[in-house]
Amino acid sequence: MTGTRTNIRQAIGENADRARTRALLACGVAATPVFAVVSLAQAFTREGFDLLRHPLSMLSVGDLGWLQITNFLVCGVLTIAGALGLHGAMRGSPGGTWAPRLMLINGLGMLAAGVFVMDPGDGFPAGTPLGPSATLSTHALLHLVFGSIAFAALIAACLVLGRHFSRAGRRGHAIASRAAGLIFAAGELWAISGGRAGSLTLCVGVLTAMAWVSLTAATKRAELAAAGRSAVIA
Repeated sequence: MTGTRTNIRQAIGENADRARTRALLACGVAATPVFAVVSLAQAFTREGFDLLRHPLSMLSVGDLGWLQITNFLVCGVLTIAGALGLHGAMRGSPGGTWAPRLMLINGLGMLAAGVFVMDPGDGFPAGTPLGPSATLSTHALLHLVFGSIAFAALIAACLVLGRHFSRAGRRGHAIASRAAGLIFAAGELWAISGGRAGSLTLCVGVLTAMAWVSLTAATKRAELAAAGRSAVIA
């Protein structure tokens, strides 16, 4: 009788853990569509903004800058929650330590990017002189520093996820993980080098990598749901 009660309590505890982890993973799933929709809606509607010249971070300046600032803060929280979910779902597996840690760093970097905004410049907001700002403010410098850390963490997380899926025998997922990281890295390097339409390649790269992490969170969430159903049947 005692053993039966213990088993029941253990099963209840495991189900609660799975439910909590699935809720956290749902936040990771939501992070990319929220960030993409809010950012791109502004990019195509705000006067003076040109995605070929202006990074999405510049949407944080101007009268409507609060929209992108809020976007960074909300998606930073969603990313951090998703990282905690990945930690629970990937515990004990290859990459199960570093992929969540790197996404945690990425989420913290997004929060910092929302706190420290870029300077106006190159015609945005409308009425700002063309060309880069003559000086770089402290908050703009901190935005670049924390943004670079967040970008590096996201790229590394995709590569670590590639190793995770490779060790699990999921070749397609492994290739997609590494491709997402490399696409982001290539887009960022092109932008840093001053390449034509660098802001656009950076946008495509970051959204590609974010989307893959969100898809990974969705995959892990589905696996937990399947494991829960199997436990109930057993």
